[in-house]
Amino acid sequence: MKIGITCYPTYGGSGVVATELGKTLAMKGHEVHFISYAMPTRLSSYIGNIFYHEVEMYKYPVFDYPLYSIALTSKMVEVVKFHDLDLIHAHYAIPHASSAYMAREILKTEKKNSKNIKIITTLHGTDITLVGLEPSFLPTMRFSIEQSDGVTAVSKYLKDKTISNYQIEKDIEVIYNFIDTEKYKRKKMTECSAFKKNLVKPGNKVLVHTSNFRPVKRVDDVIKIFSKVRESVPSNLLLIGDGPERSACERLCRELGLTDYVKFMGKQESLVEILSLADLFLMPSQSESFGLSALEAMSCEVPVISSSVGGLPELNLHGETGYIAEIGDVDRMAKYAVELLSNEKKYKLFANAARERAEYFNEEKIVSVYEKFYEKTLGR
Repeated sequence: MKIGITCYPTYGGSGVVATELGKTLAMKGHEVHFISYAMPTRLSSYIGNIFYHEVEMYKYPVFDYPLYSIALTSKMVEVVKFHDLDLIHAHYAIPHASSAYMAREILKTEKKNSKNIKIITTLHGTDITLVGLEPSFLPTMRFSIEQSDGVTAVSKYLKDKTISNYQIEKDIEVIYNFIDTEKYKRKKMTECSAFKKNLVKPGNKVLVHTSNFRPVKRVDDVIKIFSKVRESVPSNLLLIGDGPERSACERLCRELGLTDYVKFMGKQESLVEILSLADLFLMPSQSESFGLSALEAMSCEVPVISSSVGGLPELNLHGETGYIAEIGDVDRMAKYAVELLSNEKKYKLFANAARERAEYFNEEKIVSVYEKFYEKTLGR
């Protein structure tokens, strides 16, 4: 198949999933064309059958804001025509599926074009929750989903929320996010000794959190949980990522006297090495459609303490791979963390179960589901 993939090229979960999907499809022999305003961050090495098409942005005095959706539409038309694509896979209903719809309608008007390009839209969460913040997007979002030839969601929670809250009549198939369980595999301590020496104090337990430091991630709760854990268990906290709440979190650490025990590491490429040092992963988010960073931790045998929101209970099994609690229940999350960190036998069971659960979301398995969904949508 010849597949066009449109996604945001940044570190967010949707961009990671879209890029890893394209890479795996290319390695399986498909021709993959990424269409975006920048090279996806995970597309860092050459892979045959992968092509990148940049959406050029121009500024005109008459326009106050860049017309990205229009530029994306035009680039989609160009790529479909000159590379004879079978389908466009849009990650996010707005604006990517909207642009794909316009591109398909433009192509229908061209006499020389005999192919009816198919559109598949994957909902990742923010595109759906965005409507709650800005209701004016609702008609466009609903229309883009309804006009797609195939629609998927990354969790059952997201599917149900989309259908019930926005009266979507289109059938939505749940295809979970996935992970390369061979890449995300706990390394031996000898391979991570340099990291450990520089990051944590000898004998201390290690708690980790990864996010984009937006308010919805509740990183301040991560720090409060850690503060309570330290009262019982000598430990360090590693915070990976960056974003708007970082300064406030650094200030909170100073106020709580935790600066010697918390490291703000910014964006990191060596994530597996860091997760291989971890004893627990904290995710007290206010909203998560799936929880890809938690899956990455679980694949490295790290149990997860998370909130009970969104798709997290579908991933993190309470009492097996970790624990879940209500949003903002810092005391209970800290209690669960101390319980696991203080019971070596129980911790080992949870760590093994976390890895076993991660293997359910193995890349090969989930990408094969996408392939079958493509074929069904194309009528093959």
